[in-house]
Order: sequence, then C-alpha cells, then structure tokens
Amino acid sequence: MAEQDPKMQTSANDELQLVVFMIGSEEFGVEITNVQEIIRMTSITRIPQAPNYVRGIINLRGRIIVVLNLNVIMGMESKEQDENTRIVVANIGETVMGFLVDSVSEVIRLPQKNIEPAPSVIANKIGTEYVRGVGKMDDRLLILLNLDKVLSANDLHSIHTISTEAAGAAVTT
Repeated sequence: MAEQDPKMQTSANDELQLVVFMIGSEEFGVEITNVQEIIRMTSITRIPQAPNYVRGIINLRGRIIVVLNLNVIMGMESKEQDENTRIVVANIGETVMGFLVDSVSEVIRLPQKNIEPAPSVIANKIGTEYVRGVGKMDDRLLILLNLDKVLSANDLHSIHTISTEAAGAAVTT
C-alpha cells in the first residue's frame, strides 16, 4: 500500500471533510479546516504590476484580501465567470487570501481509505508539491489540494506584502 501524506491524518473515524470545487472540467477538494468561508464573486480591484496569478484585492468586511487565480497557478483553463463563480477564502500561513474558482459544489466526508497518492500524470500536470492525493467517490475522482503548498515561500511573502500595503493604503485614505 502507498504511503499517505502524514498531514492527511484524520479524526478517529478516519474521514476527511472536504470543500469540493470546480476549475474548468476538473473537480478539486481541500480540507474544510483550511477554508474560512466561501463568498460570491464581488468587485475585485486590480493591483498594478502584480504577478499574473494575482487577480487583485477585495474588501471583505473591512479586511483587505488578495484574490488569486487558482487556474493560473495550476496552469489550467477556467471557464468564464458567471453566477456560479466563487472566492474560497482560506488562511495560508499567516495570510488570509482568496482563491477564485469556477464553482463550489458541496462539502463531503471522504474516508481515508478512498484516498490514494496522485498518479504521476496528474502530479506532473498540476504540480506534485500541492497535490495531496486523489479521492475516489463512486464514479468521481477528486484532486486533493494542499493549499499551504500552492504558493512558494517567496510568493506567500509577496502576497502578505500586497495585503499589508493595501490595508495600510485603505487606512490612510
């Protein structure tokens, strides 16, 4: 049997609770403990000279949140924004940020025994560093992401700097 990611240790009943979302035609899951909330698409303010994966910033109840294009980070096609587009707000390290996704479908419980390491074709296409595994559910496969690994340490520092500077600018205006 393949080794499991030690960070995927679960509760006594050996289940993960996952938020399931779509990017293009692919279904992804992230642990619900990483997700603060899921919000509808809102007006996003662009940031000049920001990396291409940074969509911009939003004001979420007085907090400035950097919103990232998850599809750009993973090199995937995304569909046009519509009424199903959502922002998944998550705490990554010491920074709260939003991830733009095509839609959020459900919250599920997935038994640990239904999770396998990602096949190399998936890991190579998306990136081994942030694919935690593949969850099998009936006739569906979920690509399980580790949001903590989606951005490098340098990227996280840049995002934290953008958030801090944007929050400071909002206070002074």
